[in-house]
Amino acid sequence: MASFEKTEDHVAERTASAPGHHVVADTNAALNNETNMTVRQSLYFWWKAVVFSFVISLCVVMEGYDTSLMNKFFAFGPFKNKFGDAVDANGEKLVSARWQTIILNGTQVGCILGLIINGYVTEWIGYKKTMIGSMIFMAGAVFIPFFSTGLEMFLVGGIIQGLPWGVFQTLAISYAADLCPTHLRGYMTSWINMCWVIGGLLSTGILTGLMKNTTQWGYRVPFALQWIWPVPIILAVLLAPESPWWLVRQNRVSEAKAAISKITTPTAGVEFDLDAHVEMMVVTNQYEKEVSAGSNYWHLFRGSDLHRTEVSAMAFITQALCGVPFMGFGTQFMQGVGLSQDDSFHLTVGQDCLGLVGCVIAWWIMTRFGRRPIYLVGLSAIFLILLIVGFIGLASPSNEGASLAGGVLIIFMIFCFQLSLGPICYSLAAEIPSSRLRVKTVALSRASYNSIVFITNTIMPKMVGKNDWNWGAKGGFFWAGIALLFILWGYFRLPEPKGFTYSELDVMFDHRISARKFTRETAEALKPALTDGVGVEKGTVEHLE
Repeated sequence: MASFEKTEDHVAERTASAPGHHVVADTNAALNNETNMTVRQSLYFWWKAVVFSFVISLCVVMEGYDTSLMNKFFAFGPFKNKFGDAVDANGEKLVSARWQTIILNGTQVGCILGLIINGYVTEWIGYKKTMIGSMIFMAGAVFIPFFSTGLEMFLVGGIIQGLPWGVFQTLAISYAADLCPTHLRGYMTSWINMCWVIGGLLSTGILTGLMKNTTQWGYRVPFALQWIWPVPIILAVLLAPESPWWLVRQNRVSEAKAAISKITTPTAGVEFDLDAHVEMMVVTNQYEKEVSAGSNYWHLFRGSDLHRTEVSAMAFITQALCGVPFMGFGTQFMQGVGLSQDDSFHLTVGQDCLGLVGCVIAWWIMTRFGRRPIYLVGLSAIFLILLIVGFIGLASPSNEGASLAGGVLIIFMIFCFQLSLGPICYSLAAEIPSSRLRVKTVALSRASYNSIVFITNTIMPKMVGKNDWNWGAKGGFFWAGIALLFILWGYFRLPEPKGFTYSELDVMFDHRISARKFTRETAEALKPALTDGVGVEKGTVEHLE
């Protein structure tokens, strides 16, 4: 193990030129130490990193609560009675489909703007300042829907609130990926998905408790509860370290070393050299600077970063188009067999709880099998369920047994989604990008997801609307076809990042290794390229491609 002193200038000087033997030895030692740690050892050694990542990711619970709240308000009695702009066949007030689409899409516009802006702001001032500023902005933005007197104000509030929501979507994932070591990345990046589920569950539970409150506070209290979140999250951010990878990119190596020291705990039986670990990060950053074009958005589509951008974006797009828009209609099938509106609301709580269980089980599956198998198997299961639901749709509308079966299958599909694609796609989107482009890659990928939501928000009402296409359960055929396309893409284009350090992923992507050949043997064969200045000749690994 290395034992020499390193100053910030010393490290920068040694890694700026062709690395010497000591740098190679340090880098290889750090790579081997991180790779050889077991999950249990990583948890003991990096438990502080897990805690900080866990707490800061709670901003996604806040966002999941907020975004889910607006969707559910359209069916919430006190809100409809106050802001309804149309009436149904029974003479009861409701929010028209036109305004629902306008408000939801306005929120997506705000999120996309927040995502793109955050790609620059976080890289400029750091994760901590960006999070604190976004939390303060969010607390101020809540005043708009709280004091709204019309749907127009909710639209403005949705756009403005969408800006910090976009920041939260990107920052929490990137921070978790930066802070946690190889064997814990999957847990903490997929935890983001669980935060979404918890946020939706909280909003459903709170609205269920307020269903009998017919006053204005029936819809104002849920908004007011959003002011609780920023204070504890801001305090946690103040105590948390800055991302060490961001500090390295800013050439603040000594601060990166201090940040890593803050989130590690010496543990018996665990080999770890802090100097060597920082050396490895500096070498990785230097390697990425040499092999990539730059760190702006347009550089996401150049060289090997194009494949990485493709994988990260497709991970989120899969979430939007694998049948998720169809999952919200299991309750409608249940209502078709006589389920009351109150029981349907309680069924939604049950769905969210089932999804939460699936997220927990996914942690174990992810550790054992990796990302690529779970993506392909989970998507295949969803494809089969959608196909069956489509055939159920061919039955007579009066067949209550068919409607019940369709509802049960869609609920089971939600469980399968949260067991596989839900958490895995967050891990893929965070682990695949290069360190220098991670924030921008995640931002662009999430913006791709939000853009696709525009499409699904438009076609789903038509697909299930009785006065439009009225496909009903037959819509399962459409979404099954989309899922099949993603299965084919995943087989040929999706690599396996499990168990590889960011340095090893950099080298394999740079040498255009086939997605099906991301193995430990390939990583070991290419490892010298990281510290060889110009890298190994690509021809020496042609047999791996």
